[in-house]
Amino acid sequence: MDEKNFVVGVDVGGQTTKLGVVDARGEVLAQSVIRTDTYGDDAEAYIAALAEAIKQVVEEAGKKGEIRGVGVGAPNGNYYTGAIAFAPNLEWAAKGSVEFSKLLSKKLNGIPVSLTNDANAAAVGEMTYGVARGMKNFIMITLGTGVGSGIVINGQVVYGHDGFAGELGHTCVVRNNGRTCGCGKQGCLEAYCSAIGVAKTAREWLESSNEPSLLRECDSITSKDVFEAAKEGDALALRVFEYTGTLLGRQFADFVAFSAPEAIVLFGGLARAKEFLYEPILNAMNENLLAIWKGKVKILFSQLKESDAAILGASALAWEL
Repeated sequence: MDEKNFVVGVDVGGQTTKLGVVDARGEVLAQSVIRTDTYGDDAEAYIAALAEAIKQVVEEAGKKGEIRGVGVGAPNGNYYTGAIAFAPNLEWAAKGSVEFSKLLSKKLNGIPVSLTNDANAAAVGEMTYGVARGMKNFIMITLGTGVGSGIVINGQVVYGHDGFAGELGHTCVVRNNGRTCGCGKQGCLEAYCSAIGVAKTAREWLESSNEPSLLRECDSITSKDVFEAAKEGDALALRVFEYTGTLLGRQFADFVAFSAPEAIVLFGGLARAKEFLYEPILNAMNENLLAIWKGKVKILFSQLKESDAAILGASALAWEL
């Protein structure tokens, strides 16, 4: 009988990587965080650091020698090949393909590694443990450094023929003179509705007007600054979220036409601003939906701790190894 009853889940984000040891009940026994963005274009250096962090967190959990496998969710992670390819928010994987699963497994002395898109991993975590529990058809949208998506149809994550299905963050939301996205295209949803996009909107609006705003006191505006200003009732910050939510809602209407989900679930750092995003998203989505879907599609926010959803989702891959 296989006595390896624990797995490791890894969530690779554009700025940080979260990892944890998970048991068969879905309890995260120990977890850690490392930087993703301090290795330049050196993929092997990042993977070596990740392997070391995995070994440390396994030791902290007291499960050395008991790990069945490692599941990883990463931008542009390919479930079929185990590679990360042309991921604009990962400098070490932005210009080509990195054989991630193979390299990480080697650093972990042969422990098997399974990889998928980070948003797909979050979707699996939400479907298993969160607000999408019991749902067979929903779309997960991750609002972080980028905008990712995981599409679930009939209870299964959609991977497409090449493993890259679900890049809804790179659908076009501004057709004329749109911002250049990290992927090289113009007008992508990610360029406007990611944490970076929200901060950029605020900076552009401040530069083009003399409107008073708490944000003028910030040296380098982040989405967190915009959120804090909105909580203080700052008019410009509130409009930034209204604009962001409206763009999301319009695009969600198109996504609904594709897969008719029961719900769209929002997850990630920017989703913390739900008090400012929910109404504009819902209104814009319903204004742009066909009549057959108006009022039927729920907008939900993840109730899992931000780190846990992706860690748990990624860890689910490892049970299959």
